[in-house]
Amino acid sequence: MAEFIKIYPDKPSEAAIAKVVKVLQNGGLVIYPTDTVYGLGCDITNSRALEKIAKIKGVKLEKANFSFICHDLSNLSDYVRQIDTSTFKILKRALPGPYTFILPGNNNLPKEFKKKTTVGIRVPDNNIALEIVRQLGNPIVSTSIRDEDDVIEYTTDPELIFEKWQNLVDLVIDGGYGDNVGSTIIDLSEGEPVVVREGKGDIGIL
Repeated sequence: MAEFIKIYPDKPSEAAIAKVVKVLQNGGLVIYPTDTVYGLGCDITNSRALEKIAKIKGVKLEKANFSFICHDLSNLSDYVRQIDTSTFKILKRALPGPYTFILPGNNNLPKEFKKKTTVGIRVPDNNIALEIVRQLGNPIVSTSIRDEDDVIEYTTDPELIFEKWQNLVDLVIDGGYGDNVGSTIIDLSEGEPVVVREGKGDIGIL
């Protein structure tokens, strides 16, 4: 059964974050808060954990559209081809924030994603998520937790999330109530911004 730990977003406890990072480093799956909905994540460098998330989502790993959660824009060059100045300015304006940006991937992508030409990048405005990635030292691969309920697309109560997911993951973070609106997805892979999905992020930043 998963561990359920409370972390306060305004000042995340170093010890609690270290515990989460250890779980990720050991190939565990973690449910954590973002600035939009709760996410399900694992260490980008752990093949077995990536396979587990794909299985839970019912998708083939190489076809999965997972996001990479980064601590800041300095991680970008690890996985993204060089971007032009106007694209960088949009990213700088929007991040950290409730956006997923689709960018052209480079040859450093983990082998599971080698066939993909683009990658979704998130830098959420949430201290818990950012601290986890900072302490881990590399991005986490993430996907939103959806609800089967037709009315509520996303579960926002961490206790209900724990109840539902406790046998599928290794750790669930209670970081307070989540949002029930996903991130705004903007495709920047061709240069001109294309709004793929309008979510919580204001498209006025474009």
